[in-house]
Amino acid sequence: MPPYAGPPAAARADVAGTLRLLAYLALAVVLIVLDHRGGWLRQARQQATLAAQPLWMLAGVPGRLFERIGEDAGTLARLTEENRRLRRELLLNQARMARLQTVAADNERLRGLLDAAGRGQLDVMLAPILDIDLDPTRQRLVLDAGGRDRVRAGQSVIDAGGLLGQIIATTPMYANVLLITDPSHAVPVAVARTGVRLTVYGEGRSDRLRLASVPLSSDVKVGDLLVTSGMGGRFPPGFPVGRIARLQPDDSRAFLVGEVTPAAQLDRGREVLVLLSVPHAAPAAGAFGREAPADGTAPAATAHPPANPAAEASTGAPAAAPPAPAGAARPRAAAAAPAPSPPPNRPAEPRR
Repeated sequence: MPPYAGPPAAARADVAGTLRLLAYLALAVVLIVLDHRGGWLRQARQQATLAAQPLWMLAGVPGRLFERIGEDAGTLARLTEENRRLRRELLLNQARMARLQTVAADNERLRGLLDAAGRGQLDVMLAPILDIDLDPTRQRLVLDAGGRDRVRAGQSVIDAGGLLGQIIATTPMYANVLLITDPSHAVPVAVARTGVRLTVYGEGRSDRLRLASVPLSSDVKVGDLLVTSGMGGRFPPGFPVGRIARLQPDDSRAFLVGEVTPAAQLDRGREVLVLLSVPHAAPAAGAFGREAPADGTAPAATAHPPANPAAEASTGAPAAAPPAPAGAARPRAAAAAPAPSPPPNRPAEPRR
């Protein structure tokens, strides 16, 4: 074994490394020249890129998946908020639409009231309703009008459909109205088609009146329009009261009794018309949306004197048509009505 063998081995290793470096450099130069002249290395790169694309797509799936989840979450939150906002706008628009419909209905009702007053050339005043009492035993209204507005007891109250009732008591600011549907109320009426005089009574229901003691020989039939006859001087003649909805014999089979549908809207509306003065003539046939009688007969029968003027002056209703008994009409409650009580701070809603 030589005494010193280190340096020759190191020299051989350096020479081998240098040779490998020179070989790599030569190979690199050859590849550069060949790629520059033939372009085959670029084609090899393209093929390698195509072969590696599935791997790239597979490697990008988690990232795209997380990105899609984030986008869907953001879209869901945005759509949820937009849906909530649209629901609020829909509710608001529905409330506005309901309000507009209410305003339109009020406008139509007021237009009907004013048109009825204008066509009939009536001296009337528009009075708001403060309180309504539609109890079966007590049918009253409280109006936001009183003595300071020329409202007096005994004045008639109408709407666009016809007769509502009469003023029974007033204060300087308010007035009480007795509706024609009150059980103690009676209205002298006449059939607009024939002029036959009858009496209509209240039954405590806002949708029905009662017709009693109708002679079997009377020319009265279902569908006939009943108007105020003017008898007794309480109600002006010619105002619609209702239409006959049903007729049938009474228990004695000597007379007919019937049901009448009121012409006025007794259970709705917020304003009425107070007739401040009695018109000199009956309202025109079309003033309340009704037709004139086919035979030209005037709807009011004021040329015939009452059978018992004293009784009618005190009760406000005529004696029943013969052969009904003279006391068929019930006493009116105008004189015994209590004074109106001031309404509450907030007007009470109508009870249905």
